[in-house]
Amino acid sequence: MKDSIRCAVFGLGRLGRLHAENLASRIKGAKLEWVIDPMPGVAEKIAAGLGARWSPDPDDAFHDDKVDAVIIATPTSTHCEMIRRAAEAGKHIFVEKPLALTMEETEEAILAVSRHRVICQVGFMRRFDPAYAEAKRQIAAGAIGKPIYFKGVSRDPGAPPEQFIGQSGGMFLDMSIHDYDIARFLLGAEVTSVMASGAILVNDFMARYRDVDQSITWLTFDSGAAGDIEGSRNAFYGYDIRGEVMGTEGSIVIGSLKYHDIRILNFKGSRHDIVPAFPERFKDAYELELAHFVDCLITGETPSVGVEDGKRAPRDRPWRRSSPSRRARKSNWSGSSPRFDR
Repeated sequence: MKDSIRCAVFGLGRLGRLHAENLASRIKGAKLEWVIDPMPGVAEKIAAGLGARWSPDPDDAFHDDKVDAVIIATPTSTHCEMIRRAAEAGKHIFVEKPLALTMEETEEAILAVSRHRVICQVGFMRRFDPAYAEAKRQIAAGAIGKPIYFKGVSRDPGAPPEQFIGQSGGMFLDMSIHDYDIARFLLGAEVTSVMASGAILVNDFMARYRDVDQSITWLTFDSGAAGDIEGSRNAFYGYDIRGEVMGTEGSIVIGSLKYHDIRILNFKGSRHDIVPAFPERFKDAYELELAHFVDCLITGETPSVGVEDGKRAPRDRPWRRSSPSRRARKSNWSGSSPRFDR
């Protein structure tokens, strides 16, 4: 059992920087040893503010015997290789979702983790969000009877940059995967069938990548439950993440558009502020998931969300065209960018 876990963060986009900051100052039992990013000047600047070493080359951290664990926040297309190299180096792994780009790479990553006997946690942060965690406790306690239906809404205030879309893996892999996982978590059930459709409503450039900016997914589960999930890049009013689980004796609603729990009343009417972006909405969750990872490494326990969860979130191109509209496009599952994190 170790008293302190020395970590390296790979990829310093918005989310990688947040993980580095949390490890440097907020996670008990963690020490930020390295920050790694190939973009000129990025790692050096962040390292200076956090008291860590920096490099553009992952090998510097992989070959450092002091490093116990790596946090992978690099493009999805690199996840499999990074997991394999980390496992071969004997480093424990926290990897942002999705686990890998394809099912074949997912299996390869799982095999590397198993073969080299390292711990790997996947970054499904919603499980650690206090609201979702409380909903899970209430459901398990029978507050709504038997859960029979899940409804999820994930809306971004706009589309990511075109460069990101071209490598993101598409809306289902990049965005809706969070809802697929949290549905499994809340219902305590596995997905048995997936049907989805989508269209381009606003962002015509997505047609070049066979991606969509609006989607709906229908799921069925082995418990007999069902669910629907909306994904959107068109919520120009703000960042909007909500969920609901309906049971035989009631319903639990998770999340709202309110950023602070205040309402302003004046001669213009009633209004409240809206959540600006995902780092603010899930600030606590990002910290809690890393704290869980570090605590597992210290105590020798197994993370509550591992590689099998990364595999079981629906991954087989769940597509059905909703109409013959010229705007409808099949999703392209191809990669991710470190500069637009989810």
